[in-house]
Amino acid sequence: MKKRLKFVVNPKSGIGSKEDFPQLLERNLDAEIFEYDIHYTEYRGHAKKIAKAAADEAYDLVCAVGGDGSVHEVGTALIGTNTALGIIPMGSGNGLARHLKIPLQVEKAIRSLNHCEIIRMDTGLVNDKPFLGIGGYGFDALIAQKFDKYHTRGFWGYTRLTIREYLSYKPIKIDIRLEEEEREEEVVLCTIANSSEFGNGFTVSPDSDVSDGIFELCILHPFPKWKAPWVIYNFFKRKGHLLPYAEIIPFKKARITLHEQMAHYDGEPVSVRKELNVQIKPESLHVIVGEAYSVNG
Repeated sequence: MKKRLKFVVNPKSGIGSKEDFPQLLERNLDAEIFEYDIHYTEYRGHAKKIAKAAADEAYDLVCAVGGDGSVHEVGTALIGTNTALGIIPMGSGNGLARHLKIPLQVEKAIRSLNHCEIIRMDTGLVNDKPFLGIGGYGFDALIAQKFDKYHTRGFWGYTRLTIREYLSYKPIKIDIRLEEEEREEEVVLCTIANSSEFGNGFTVSPDSDVSDGIFELCILHPFPKWKAPWVIYNFFKRKGHLLPYAEIIPFKKARITLHEQMAHYDGEPVSVRKELNVQIKPESLHVIVGEAYSVNG
């Protein structure tokens, strides 16, 4: 019996056109394995509704075709179901796709679906808001908010925006209560990492594993502003966690109190309450990974 697969396409994500996507599917998806249909999103939040309906209809797979926002909407709708998340990365950052070693070239990503290698990954829950890979409350939340409306997408747009905004950024205060400690910090970044990176290769926690039942709390303490290009460079080279200003703390549950209520989940800016209860949901989402994926990246 063929697997039922629904593609959820965001026509506005990223920098490329999606007009030829149906033709790419015909050439690269194995028709002996899948029967599929394509649904195009019309507004923010639409992908989540489509994915939820597909899970209710017992589809085997729902594949997000777009950027991190599309992946977030589709993936969070599938948490706790038997329907697996697939990803065709066609956005600007493609953070979770990069972590899962899904090819960034569209035709190769489609062909990777044919292998249908599925793992069960952890997800996060902060109060009532689920997320898949990354959540954050410092400078990353500001960048997510700005990048959401920024005129230039892709790596260089992201880098220019990051450097520009940091020159006027003031570190924030945050209270953190973990299982065995409590602290008040002044931070540049306070990031919850299930996966390794924000997107575009900006890697905050290179050793994160989405299936180990553990989050990493990634803290970047204030540093001289003139060092910003060097600090950013190290994060792109997967060495940011080794900086003297950086700290990574493994945890399963945390309570975070924000002095400034700005946040993002999977790169999507969101409004949050001041008091945040963070918990991991082990193995709560089925997801297709790339052929090159391994537990240790």
